[in-house]
Amino acid sequence: MDTKILSVRDICSIGIFTAVITVCAQLSIPMPYGVPLTLQTFAIPLAGVILGAKKGAISTLIYILLGAAGIPVFAGFTGGLGIVIGPTGGFIFSFPLMAITAGVGESKSNRVWLVFWLVLGTALNYLCGMFFFSLVMSSSLKTAFAVCVLPFIPTGIIKIALVAVCGRMIKRALAESGVLI
Repeated sequence: MDTKILSVRDICSIGIFTAVITVCAQLSIPMPYGVPLTLQTFAIPLAGVILGAKKGAISTLIYILLGAAGIPVFAGFTGGLGIVIGPTGGFIFSFPLMAITAGVGESKSNRVWLVFWLVLGTALNYLCGMFFFSLVMSSSLKTAFAVCVLPFIPTGIIKIALVAVCGRMIKRALAESGVLI
């Protein structure tokens, strides 16, 4: 049986990115209908690019578990199961998928593939968030799209571009310094 155990360096890297996601979640602009504009959707794919799909997903899962347990790591220093099963829960549940798709994109040598996988992860985040919002708020999908997706597309494009440009540079710099990875 082949089992891979995370090294101390891996565990520290995962913990650091869990903290980075938490800090970025607090950089938030409240929006109507309770879906804030945050930088956590920048930090999550960045974790996938820098740490890889597996460790990036673990980092986001820890972030979700901390928040679900009541630790105020979500936007606006909130936490608790009510947030996870509330209107923004679909976005939160899709965070590991965003990290995985970013990690898969990073494993490709071509930047075009990285951008494709980042767009896919963002689209999955929007879809999960939209459907969950619609379910929880008993709204139409059209309303959920107008509230949960449409206002966030411009900043989503900017975040994808920043992760695509900066992610590999940060990963390379961290690898050369021996700090992470």
